[in-house]
Amino acid sequence: MEELSQFVPQVHFEQIPIKNLVSNQEYQRNLSVKHVQKTAANFDLYQINPVKVSRRDGINYVFNGQHTIEIIALVSGSRETPVWCMIYDDLNYTHEADIFANQMKFVKPLLPYEIFMANIEAGSDKHLIIKDLVENYDLTITPSASLGGICAVSTLEKIYDRYGFHVLDHVLRLCIGTWEGMPHSLSANMMNGVARLINAFGDELKDDMFKEKVGRCSVKEIARTAKERRPGSLGYAEALLLAYNKNARSQQLKFETLYSHKTAPKKEEAEPDTTTEVVEGQLDLFGIDKSE
Repeated sequence: MEELSQFVPQVHFEQIPIKNLVSNQEYQRNLSVKHVQKTAANFDLYQINPVKVSRRDGINYVFNGQHTIEIIALVSGSRETPVWCMIYDDLNYTHEADIFANQMKFVKPLLPYEIFMANIEAGSDKHLIIKDLVENYDLTITPSASLGGICAVSTLEKIYDRYGFHVLDHVLRLCIGTWEGMPHSLSANMMNGVARLINAFGDELKDDMFKEKVGRCSVKEIARTAKERRPGSLGYAEALLLAYNKNARSQQLKFETLYSHKTAPKKEEAEPDTTTEVVEGQLDLFGIDKSE
């Protein structure tokens, strides 16, 4: 057993009040107040891992988990709140900095598809609704591009969160009705571009006219025109609008309307889903080792 002990860190665990922890070392990144507030609003006790602490000269220096302690302090309303700490007694400052710098070096980040499917297994209402909607169109959510699959998972969630269920449904209906599942017709930029049009024009955008006129252009043509105009989904929205308005003497949609609706406020939710947050950024905020 002595040979195996070299693979076990020499640490012990203590509950230490937040007020007795120091986390302002020069090697650490700046504290993100925005991230602290966002994660505190979706606080989940079961997502918290122990904070890593180096005890030097009787002082408890946090070298992994500085956001964790600020989140807990914010949620609890007190810096008297204790947190579980994994304490190292044999580190110096430079060793701490080295650990901090390299802790993510060999970590394999979670892919959006993996996060989405984990949320499905966790029973997240939002993700189950999105999955059912996609499957209602005889499509599946896939980890990579494939026939009959949507791999732009983050885009599905973004449209749902920002515009709501009915807009996401409308986006899928237009994309599928226009290009019948052709490659790249359900890409992130295409779906976001269509969502921008729906958000900007509402009932002014006629589905039949969209399918007929925009459908005359291949997905490659839309992508090429979008690239010539501007990057990202706004370029796609402009390319789609050009195709929609082409040779139309009446019922033309104004570009000014598109520009005045570049973004939409996120739809209000009754209450946040705190039981299924598996987002990588939040794992980091809670001090969770994402290599697990």
